[in-house]
Amino acid sequence: MKSKRMCMALAFLLGAGTLLSGCGISSGQKGTLTVGVRDDIVNFGFQNKETGRYFGLEIDIAEEMAKRMGYSKVEYVTVVPDDRKEVLLEGDVDCLVACYSIADSRLENFDFSPAYYTDTTDIMVENSSLITSLEEMQDMTIGIMSGSNAGPLLANKLYEMGMITDVVVSNTDEGTEYEGMHVKKFESYQAVSDALEEGVVDGACMDGSIANTYMNEERTILGINIAEQNYGVATQKGSELSQPVADTIQEMLDDGTIETMIDKWD
Repeated sequence: MKSKRMCMALAFLLGAGTLLSGCGISSGQKGTLTVGVRDDIVNFGFQNKETGRYFGLEIDIAEEMAKRMGYSKVEYVTVVPDDRKEVLLEGDVDCLVACYSIADSRLENFDFSPAYYTDTTDIMVENSSLITSLEEMQDMTIGIMSGSNAGPLLANKLYEMGMITDVVVSNTDEGTEYEGMHVKKFESYQAVSDALEEGVVDGACMDGSIANTYMNEERTILGINIAEQNYGVATQKGSELSQPVADTIQEMLDDGTIETMIDKWD
């Protein structure tokens, strides 16, 4: 009798599973995709602190990517340049869609999708400084965000221009002193912007998309391209997500979805 009841219960469960499949709950449907994003870059990744909701180009990309990959939900985790590498390496997020540029040094640890956005690294100055070119900034101080790749990119450009030598006078958590230039690090882009306004630094080096967040009528972007930056979706090296993410982003590029999203937030 007990065996018969167990068989009936099993039959009921199997039947219920069939009904659930018929109602649209696919056995292949995935759960939640956890995505590391920025919360401080207008038009890319920005969080409304009152509602907790995220907005921007990268949020739209993450939502559409997750949908096409079969995920039913997206959970966002705020990351900053100083911690995003560790957050992904430690598995706290499945991927990064966080103004994260594709670079050789990062390919050692991560896989990247095809680039979904191309940006440039720029120098922003106060109009009151009367600075009109990078050449005029010899022996001055430039602020960068700690953990970003603006530092090495800027150093390469300055070296190419002959503004610094290959001699590093000092290199600490607070910044790097070269013969001919000082690069000062800050914990946030807001802190970099504040330092520029207060005259602590003479210029601020950051991606153009980020600089636009802090631009006003009293500031100017110098007409020099420090470096080109290509943003991609990052996943752990060799992750089972790497290829599906790359394929999905490529599909979104090919069918014009990402172009439409860029136009929306441009």
